[in-house]
Amino acid sequence: MKSWTILPVGDSALLVKLGEGIDLATNRQAHALARSLAEGGEAGLGECVPSYTSVLVHYNPLALTYAQAARAVEAAVESLAALPDWQPRVVEIPVVYGGEFGPDLEFVARHNRLSEEEVIRLHCLPDYPVYMMGFSPGFPYLGGLDPRITAPRLERPRERVAAGSVGIAGAQTGVYPIESPGGWRIIGRTPLRLFDLRREPPFLLAPGDVVRFVPIERMPDGPMGA
Repeated sequence: MKSWTILPVGDSALLVKLGEGIDLATNRQAHALARSLAEGGEAGLGECVPSYTSVLVHYNPLALTYAQAARAVEAAVESLAALPDWQPRVVEIPVVYGGEFGPDLEFVARHNRLSEEEVIRLHCLPDYPVYMMGFSPGFPYLGGLDPRITAPRLERPRERVAAGSVGIAGAQTGVYPIESPGGWRIIGRTPLRLFDLRREPPFLLAPGDVVRFVPIERMPDGPMGA
């Protein structure tokens, strides 16, 4: 009995649902499928966008019918088990925690009855898989936040959150790639540019990467484009 489904999305895309619950194994399947389709070069298939548990596959309706696109994608799904192991790219993100760069660090510590130092230690402890990208260009949704440092969103979102701000919302953590409104609890800031149109590709991170946060004492004099 297959555990996945393929559904039409408009007249030029289809959605492959690989599961219902958010977990690392299903998410890795989504990334593997997206890579397989992108590298396979199937004529008529276009961009593949992985999310937590699914992959959106665009196709050219002038080159493929929906049925043809679905058959090509189905063959790729059925071949997932035979794909070689893939080692994710590890990206270290330096962060200045607290102070003017992390105005909510004190709240997160108080909310969880921890010291600020312990919140920083716990935030830097895991390797965070990039489950998906969204919300704004280059924003990574990361899995693996320690449940001891979860925190509720702000009751009233900030109108402006600086680019590079590192935040916590519920059981999630992430990094704001550009200045934008936001309701996450900001605990620090990185000097790295997560989104830069002058860079190719413009995104520092990609779905399937692994993020490691590294505490630093101060911001460098100039922005880091890494």
